[in-house]
Amino acid sequence: MNPSTLDIQIKKAKSSKIGQVDFNNLAFGSIFSDHMLVCDFKNGAWEAPKIVPYGPISLQPSAKIFHYGQSIFEGMKAYKDEEDTIWLFRPKDNHARFNISASRMAMPEIPEDYFMEGLETLLNVDKQWIPTTDGSAMYIRPFMFASGEGFHASPADEYKFIICLAPSGAYFSGKVKVLIEQKYSRSANGGVGYAKTGGNYAGQFHPTQLAKEKGYQQVIWTDDHNHENIEEAGAMNIFVRIGDTLITGPTSDRILDGITRKSILQIAEANNIKTEVRTLTVTEVVTAANNGTLKEMFGAGTAAVVSPISAFGYKDQDYELPVVKDGYADLMKKTITDIQYNRVEDSYGWRYRVTQ
Repeated sequence: MNPSTLDIQIKKAKSSKIGQVDFNNLAFGSIFSDHMLVCDFKNGAWEAPKIVPYGPISLQPSAKIFHYGQSIFEGMKAYKDEEDTIWLFRPKDNHARFNISASRMAMPEIPEDYFMEGLETLLNVDKQWIPTTDGSAMYIRPFMFASGEGFHASPADEYKFIICLAPSGAYFSGKVKVLIEQKYSRSANGGVGYAKTGGNYAGQFHPTQLAKEKGYQQVIWTDDHNHENIEEAGAMNIFVRIGDTLITGPTSDRILDGITRKSILQIAEANNIKTEVRTLTVTEVVTAANNGTLKEMFGAGTAAVVSPISAFGYKDQDYELPVVKDGYADLMKKTITDIQYNRVEDSYGWRYRVTQ
């Protein structure tokens, strides 16, 4: 962190909740640290950020977030190594994507120093909350929403930017069984699929619940036109290994530019794994499953890093994936997490040290 250029006010909590937390048995994203960062956009400018005790926020019923859904967020993690040094993974990519989402939703962009200095200051205030149990990390949720009032269908004039911290264990455990979606769509051309806005995720809940009722854990999203092109896996980017080639779809209006996705493509290149970034059809995947060339499928995202898929369902038939020795999914997860926890040299320049 560069010398601070911001006057970040810090109001400490009267007492800490940390003694009530079992850090050896952390769920994902359900326990929150003592403090949060809050910053308001008013009169066309961002006010000074503040760190305050974690707690409720007050909004008027007419706040536009409730009526027109102007909200965006990011997902990040902080890690501690054996020396208690705090690390982030490609945080400036998160900041850049946050502002891409803000622009798409007609919201004000957050300056980099507000995002980065605010986050680092918050992590230092609550550094004792960063878990060190294997597989755990501090999940970080920066988000922004319309706090300005009015029933007129137009962008708000006031916004609130918040960062909350949640010490968390693993997002998924084990492999998942997924259903290829043939009716519902996650996003469409010209839409907001590439933005991390709340409505994208709310729209997924109903189809995912229907899939769960059929015995699947997640949905493979297909294109909105004829449901033939594979696009994402739940809230994650998707990779498919056919033979020795790792395939993922290109980013677009419909597909999120995932930071883990980009990292996997670079790791694959460094390990001489053939990759293809192209449209991948359901027919191609089913054919590969039938002829034995489908080796792996996995989701990729910040929360789980890599989530292997054990089977997929399509048109009332299930297709099991083989158990692969030395699979690409395991390689990608180990390479990324070793960098994140400062266990190996970071030849990619992804690791970011938080100044304490």
